[in-house]
Amino acid sequence: MIYVFCRAVVRGLFAILYRFESVGVHNIPSEGGVLICSNHLSVRDPISVGIHVKRQVKFMAKAELFKIPVFGWLIDKLGAFPVKRGGVSKESIKTALTILRQGEVMGIFPEGTRNSDATAAKRGAASFALRSGATVIPAAIIGDYKLFRKVKIIYGAPVDLSRFEGDKSPEALDAATEIIMSKIHEMRATGKPTVNG
Repeated sequence: MIYVFCRAVVRGLFAILYRFESVGVHNIPSEGGVLICSNHLSVRDPISVGIHVKRQVKFMAKAELFKIPVFGWLIDKLGAFPVKRGGVSKESIKTALTILRQGEVMGIFPEGTRNSDATAAKRGAASFALRSGATVIPAAIIGDYKLFRKVKIIYGAPVDLSRFEGDKSPEALDAATEIIMSKIHEMRATGKPTVNG
């Protein structure tokens, strides 16, 4: 399988280049829909989120990337799906929800852009989680991807969003987003996985 082969190769490269380490992978359920929510620091982050996870992790990717010869074919085979410029389309949302409802794993960056500002967090991750019923796993990437300096990803315990079940109001999405982001920032601060949701 192309995904398994590429993951193994990149895992080896990251181990050498960034002394890459993962902590708390056991927190990711072995079955059922899972939404991994991580901070976003670099274009390398999707790789960091997925290379130590036993299950395939799927991500949204800019539609333009799929037009690049060979590379577009490769990311399609690796499970990426396109998002049009200017925002997430209804088609992309439908694809994401289908992935989660079919019991697969998807990664997402709630902040939306490569920054560390919690105020930039968007409601998308919380919306996907509440609409699909997927398990939410917070993840924190620590490091700056400088050669031979350690980069670490931490996976926390599932986030309990049961109190928002059935509530699609903006207030509920904001509150759920705040909880998810607080778990991510807690792990960035402590360097340890969250113990409970």
